[in-house]
Amino acid sequence: MRLQGFKNKKILILGFGVEGKDAFGFLKKVFPKQRIAISDKKRRGQYLKCLKNYDIVIKSPGISPKELAKGLSEAKNRPIITSVTDIFFNNCKSKIIGITGTKGKSTTSSLIYHILKKAGKKVYLVGNIGKPPLKLLLSSKPEDIFVYELSSHQLLGLKKSPQIAVLLNIYREHLDYYRSFNEYINAKANITKYQSKNDYLVFNEKDPIVSEMAKKTNAKKVPFRGEFYQGDIAAAKAVCKILKIPYLKIESAVKSFKFLPHRLELVGRFKGITFYNDSLATIPEAAIMAMKSLGGGVETLILGGFERFYDFSDLAKEILNREIKTIIFFPTTGFRIWQELVKLGRKKKTILPKRFFVKDMKEAVRIAYGNTSRNKICLMSPASPSFSIFKDYKERGDLFKKYVKQLGKNGKN
Repeated sequence: MRLQGFKNKKILILGFGVEGKDAFGFLKKVFPKQRIAISDKKRRGQYLKCLKNYDIVIKSPGISPKELAKGLSEAKNRPIITSVTDIFFNNCKSKIIGITGTKGKSTTSSLIYHILKKAGKKVYLVGNIGKPPLKLLLSSKPEDIFVYELSSHQLLGLKKSPQIAVLLNIYREHLDYYRSFNEYINAKANITKYQSKNDYLVFNEKDPIVSEMAKKTNAKKVPFRGEFYQGDIAAAKAVCKILKIPYLKIESAVKSFKFLPHRLELVGRFKGITFYNDSLATIPEAAIMAMKSLGGGVETLILGGFERFYDFSDLAKEILNREIKTIIFFPTTGFRIWQELVKLGRKKKTILPKRFFVKDMKEAVRIAYGNTSRNKICLMSPASPSFSIFKDYKERGDLFKKYVKQLGKNGKN
C-alpha cells in the first residue's frame, strides 16, 4: 500500500510485536498528527472485535487467516488489510532480494548479505531474520540493496514481488496456521507471482512444488540444485552472480561465512562422543538431511516436539536404513514417530532402536551420554517444532548445548 493512502484514514495496528512496533514508529514519523490505534491479543481478550471501526488494518504476521476471517466476519464495512511487508514493498525505491522456503531461508539470506557486504555494497538484512524494515525506508537510497527474509506469513496477501526472488523449497509446514496446505503454497507463491520480465526468480529445480511455481512466473528463471546447506549456498551464489559480483569475491566470502547456530551446529566432542545441535530441524525432511550430511556416524538421535501432523514415514525409513542404535523422544510427536518405526519394523522384520521417552532436556542428554559409543555421533534433530516443552527452537538448542557441556565436564577430548 502506498503511503499517501494512509493520509486522514483511521488506522489500526493489529498485533503489537516487532512488526507492529516498527509500523507504529514509522507512521508516527510520516504522519505525526494522525491517530493510530493498537489492538493486541496480550492487551485485550476480544482484540479482533474493533476491526469494523477502522479504514486500514496493519496485520502482524502471527495472526492467522483463520483468526482474521473470524474478526472480519463481524465487520460490515470491511477495512483494507495491509502489512509491514506490503508497505515496504510498495514504497521502497531500492532493490529488494526476497528469500523464502520452508527451510534454509535464514542461512541463505545471511549468506547473500555477507557476500554483498564483503563486495562493498550498501546492503541491509531485514525481515524475518534482520532488522524491521520500515525504520530504514526513509533513509535508504535507490542504489542500496535490501536482503529480505520472507516467511509465508509475511508473504500472505502480498500484491508485489521483489526484483530478485529466491524460492528454496516447500514442505508441509504451519498447517495449524493455514486453512490448508494449498493456502500455505499460495502464500509462498506471492514471492514470484507479481514479478515482471525484468525480474529474476532463483529457484530449486529439484523441488517439485517450486518447479511448478517457476513455470507460471514472468521473471527470468535462474535454476539451482541442492538441498539444505548445499542448496542455500547454490542459491546465494546465483543471486550474487545476477548482481555481477566477481566469482573470486563470492568464493572468498562463502569460505569466511559462519553458519547460523542451531543448524547442524557442532557442539563439540565430549567423553569421546561428538554432539550436533540441529534444533532448527522442525520438519522430518530436515532431520533426514541432517543424517545424510553426517554420514554413517550417527548412533543416537533426539527427536520429537510440537504436533503439526507431519508424515513421519520417510523419517522412519531413513532411521531403520541407517541402523540408528538409540532414539530419545520428546512429546508430543515422539510417540507418533515411534509408532511409525514399530509399524515399519514389523513390515521389514528388522531390529528396532532402543527408545527412551523424556520430558526435559537434561534427562535426554544424560541418556545420550549413557547410550552412545565413543567415536560416534549424538544428533539432536527433532523433526518437529519446539513448542510442546520449549519456548522456541533457540531455547531447545541452547539447553541441549548447555547440558552437553555440563554433563560432559572434565570429559572433553
